Amino acid sequence: MATNKVYFIGAGPGDPELITLKGHRILSVCPTVIIASSLVPMEFLKYSPKDVKVYDSAAMNLEQIIAAMKEGVKVGDVARLHTGDPSIYGAIQEQMAELDKLSIAYEVIPGVTSLFAAAAALKCELTVPELSQTVIISRYGGRTPVPEDFDKVAAVGGTLALYLSAGFLSEIALRLISQGRSADTAVAVVYRAGWKDQQIIKGTLTDIAEKAATITQHALVIVGDAVSGALPALSKLYDAKFSHGCREGDR
Repeated sequence: MATNKVYFIGAGPGDPELITLKGHRILSVCPTVIIASSLVPMEFLKYSPKDVKVYDSAAMNLEQIIAAMKEGVKVGDVARLHTGDPSIYGAIQEQMAELDKLSIAYEVIPGVTSLFAAAAALKCELTVPELSQTVIISRYGGRTPVPEDFDKVAAVGGTLALYLSAGFLSEIALRLISQGRSADTAVAVVYRAGWKDQQIIKGTLTDIAEKAATITQHALVIVGDAVSGALPALSKLYDAKFSHGCREGDR
């Protein structure tokens, strides 16, 4: 007899069509759904069975969420919808640890994180040849501390994607400049990437705090000239003179 599972499903950044086919399939048959309405559009419930039991975890604590999962697996599989991809600031590790204690089976279904939705909205490549070949995902310390040294992260260079940090733009800009970033470095703030009310604000380290002063949450901050649309060099991938495993270059 099959054991009922809890499925941690990456619902994507907001657009209901950005859920994976696998996530959609599982969601369509789960009799119980746990969803944070503050982060995931309730529109996703259109994919669920008509008689689905819904828990809104926006105001629930860990103990209450686990209790809902424990109750849900008694009748079938449970879909735990997470914004973006569950592995990025999804707080799934603590949930899985509790399920392990209860011997409740679970599986993680990856999703589209807001960074990639933001890059798509900006129509930019995060790894532009000879400009940035490194993407760093981090956040600025607020009420929840960050164990890494932000100044060391800032000093690496490349494209820096900051989650949960839109309320600290002035501090972020000052610290990035202090670590060697040019004041003219391009910055984009993408509010609710993939949602119907998505907003894009572009600027530089000098003026982004003023331009995006009203955005304090639900936004991704991307720092680096890759978001400016600059193209200092073409890639070797399609260079007619460049040989690789699938093509012989011109001589």
